[in-house]
Amino acid sequence: MTPSIDVVVPTFNGWDLTRSCLVRLREQTLSHVVVVADNASTDGTPERVRSEFPEVRIVELERNLGFPVACNRGAAAGDGEVVVLLNNDVECPPDFLERLVSPFADEGVGMVAGVLVRPGADEIDGVGLTADATLSGFARLAGRPVREAALGRPVVTGPSGGAAAYRRSAWESIGGLDERIFIYAEDLDLAFRLRAAGWQAAVAADAVAVHLGSVTMGLRSPWQRYQAGFSRGYLLRRYGVLRSSAAARALVTEAAVVVGDAVISRDLSAARGRLAGWRAARDLPRLPSPPSEAVDPGIGFRESLRLRRRAYSR
Repeated sequence: MTPSIDVVVPTFNGWDLTRSCLVRLREQTLSHVVVVADNASTDGTPERVRSEFPEVRIVELERNLGFPVACNRGAAAGDGEVVVLLNNDVECPPDFLERLVSPFADEGVGMVAGVLVRPGADEIDGVGLTADATLSGFARLAGRPVREAALGRPVVTGPSGGAAAYRRSAWESIGGLDERIFIYAEDLDLAFRLRAAGWQAAVAADAVAVHLGSVTMGLRSPWQRYQAGFSRGYLLRRYGVLRSSAAARALVTEAAVVVGDAVISRDLSAARGRLAGWRAARDLPRLPSPPSEAVDPGIGFRESLRLRRRAYSR
């Protein structure tokens, strides 16, 4: 039987994108509930949703509290068996939801990754996330032809929050996204915790949507690089990476990334973010490491640096 579905669309301004996203959700082949979780937009998003999309539920936050808070509040506003997170800059075809939730027929699957492609639909933007030995996450198969979306390697750690589906029972069992993170790597952390809890990750290789990408945040802005650094420093401490066998590699990698970012961007946003994230995790308990099958041993030191450079250049 087809599960009941709640689609959570977190928003912060960008009404044109949100409107396009909601129009496409109206055209889906499966019945579902849409929840727009608005992070205090200043462009009238909540009022416009009520006017043009009266069937959509609205969750209004008092200020911009970040991606995890918006998603968690949006998920809590529904009761569907599946929670789908969808960025407002994702354009999905009518059968997207139908294809995305199909892997939940396997009761061991707790999360499903869709396929995001770049504008033009010829190149993959990401098919979920993968992680290396230092628990650094990367978009799987980024830059590869769309025809390769079903490849089994690199390892699927979990879905990207831009187009992800979660079994609600799995989501609720671990408390959803970590709200200490404002944005970036919160989906990777969620995947780690779900995998550690015994849930499997799957890919819906035929659930393909276009990701416009980084149109609302400012690619490589100081704020963006600070937030990415915060998430990295926070997760390094939460998972005890610097106390693991991967400690030396993690230190060398992070040093290279921070120095490279400082040289290219001429500021210390990446370094300051990592330090702030490390401090934020100081009094929190260490989280269990994800199982070995959730980490790709084939992503060596050089490959991880190459993937970081590629992501940075995008």
